[in-house]
Amino acid sequence: MIYNFNLGIGWASSGVEYAQAYRAALLRDLNIPAKFIFTDMFPRDNLTDMTRNIGFEDNEIIWLYTFFTDYSPEPVSFSLEDFKKTLGQQEYTYERDGKIGRIVFNGENNFYRLYFVNANDEYIHRIEMVSAGCLIRKDYFMSGRIFTEYYAPLDGKAHLYQRRYFNRDGSVAYEEIIDDDVVMYKFADRIICSKEELIGYMTKLLGTTEDDIIIIDRSTGQGQAILENAGAARVGVVIHADHFSEGATTEEYILWNNYYEYTFSMHKHIDFYITATEDQRKLLIEQFEKYLNIAPNVYTIPVGSLKELKVPEEPRRKHSFITASRLATEKHVDWLVSAVVKAHEEIPDITLDIYGKGGAEKSLQEQIEKLGATEYIRLMGQHDLTDIYRKYEAYLSASTSEGFGLTLMEAIGSGLPIIGFDVRYGNQNFIDQGKNGYKLPYAVGMERTRRQARMIDAIKKLCLEDDVSEFSNHSYDKAKGYLKSEVEAKWKKLVEQK
Repeated sequence: MIYNFNLGIGWASSGVEYAQAYRAALLRDLNIPAKFIFTDMFPRDNLTDMTRNIGFEDNEIIWLYTFFTDYSPEPVSFSLEDFKKTLGQQEYTYERDGKIGRIVFNGENNFYRLYFVNANDEYIHRIEMVSAGCLIRKDYFMSGRIFTEYYAPLDGKAHLYQRRYFNRDGSVAYEEIIDDDVVMYKFADRIICSKEELIGYMTKLLGTTEDDIIIIDRSTGQGQAILENAGAARVGVVIHADHFSEGATTEEYILWNNYYEYTFSMHKHIDFYITATEDQRKLLIEQFEKYLNIAPNVYTIPVGSLKELKVPEEPRRKHSFITASRLATEKHVDWLVSAVVKAHEEIPDITLDIYGKGGAEKSLQEQIEKLGATEYIRLMGQHDLTDIYRKYEAYLSASTSEGFGLTLMEAIGSGLPIIGFDVRYGNQNFIDQGKNGYKLPYAVGMERTRRQARMIDAIKKLCLEDDVSEFSNHSYDKAKGYLKSEVEAKWKKLVEQK
């Protein structure tokens, strides 16, 4: 069994979660059993809705908080009618507006607020119970109640002080006592005094042997607990981003990325590391030898793969560009908007479609409207892009840091040239300068006008001077190295290595 440890997941997940979803599908096809463990609390959404959303299967998921119960992560199937049966003969009124329902009882401001999974079905994810205007309890459901939160008024706010986790028969599996950031878990036979210790207890109960592998995708707040309880299992760490700070590194000292610093310092207990590109593998080995005087075992395995190369079924839209990412400030999608608006002055039929969701969505829409670009720059939302890339002529990226870049891989798999900055590791890995796109010089603190001018010039050159079909063919050639069979062989070699 391969146990993969992560923290959280969301509707607009990061590259780490998408990398895990690719891994899950690949291991599934290789008939290598794998579990993906999430250790964050998910109070607003049901976990399996989010894991299904990016391609996990329910039986592949372990959630820390249901691990100690007889529930496993599953879709919500607890219905409004199921809940009404628990109300007995109490008199109440019921109303609903979209995803939120409300049951109001006679008395002084006593009501239940019901949160449905969606606006159409009657499956309830959680219920908030309010008495005398004060929140006192929240119940969370899958097929039945999985846990309850208890609240008390404190300083004018609802203060969470306890959670109880339940088995399917309604019995209490364990309790969590909460005092702000201090937590304690009470089991029938033990007291556990921190979340990290709880993760360690779960890791120990996995009962791993030398035939198992533990892969740590995120180590923050859990790395030590996992390593201390890994038993005889081989332990690996996946490097999802740039692993060090170049600006703070000297000949005598290296500043590791704080996400990886602990697992690097514990190299004696790590059997292997995985990087997504060969350039990063070589650099990591070089730095370990230089600064730590050791030679680590590092595999290069792309975090994604392509089932097949995607060829257009109809002519690509001329001068059409696509970008896809979380809409976050660090992705600098606003730079792309500004560049395309300027390029539009000489390329009147240019278009840019922006795929993804995130916190920067509102500001991007405002920018597009302010620049009068709504007719040719669009926010498209979250979509499965498998068959969408091939409708476009080229891909744009303004990210200044990509450990791999799944969307870049998917783009060349559909034959798209790419324009992006000359930064580690994704753009340098997927773009061959002047053959399937352009790597634009970039440095932290670069003057905005110089940075933008280079992006604009590259867009104009690709549209007005280059043979885009030749660029497209080169992208297809590069993409062959990321076909599923190639990546499967790398994983099979790692698993079989002893």
